[in-house]
Amino acid sequence: MTMSIPQRMDPIERRFFSGQPGVKVMFSHWLLVALGGAAGAVLRFYISETLPSEAFPWATLSVNLVGSFLLGIVMAASLANVLGEAEALLLGVGMLGAFTTMSTFSVETMMLMEDGHWRTAGIYVLTSAVVGPLLAWFGWKSGQAWFG
Repeated sequence: MTMSIPQRMDPIERRFFSGQPGVKVMFSHWLLVALGGAAGAVLRFYISETLPSEAFPWATLSVNLVGSFLLGIVMAASLANVLGEAEALLLGVGMLGAFTTMSTFSVETMMLMEDGHWRTAGIYVLTSAVVGPLLAWFGWKSGQAWFG
C-alpha cells in the first residue's frame, strides 16, 4: 500500500506522509491516535467536571487555550526531531485533538447568545480566537527555544 504526498501540505503534514507505510504501520498509527484521544477526552471530561462553568464556560476555554499552547510545543518538538512520528500522533493528533473542542465552544457560544448574554459570548469568542492562536505561537516559540 503506498500513499502519495498531497501537493498542498504544510511541513508537519508532509513529515507524516513522507514515508510509504504498510498496513501494519498505519494500524499502529491509528491505535496511537485512538489511545491519545481516549486520554485527551478523559482529561477534558475531568476538567469540565471540576471547573465551575455556570456563568462562563471556563472549562472549555481553559482546555482550548492550554491545548493551543501544548500543541505549539508538540509541533516545535516534532519539527526539531525531539518527538518522533509516533509521539506526535499520540500527543498532537490524539490527546490534544480530543482534549480541545471546537464543537463545544460553538454550542456554548450559541447558548450564551440564546440566553441573552451577548457580552459574555463576545468576550468568550474574542478570547478564544485571539488568545488561543497567541498561546499556540508562544508554545511553538517556547518549544523551538527548548528543543533547538
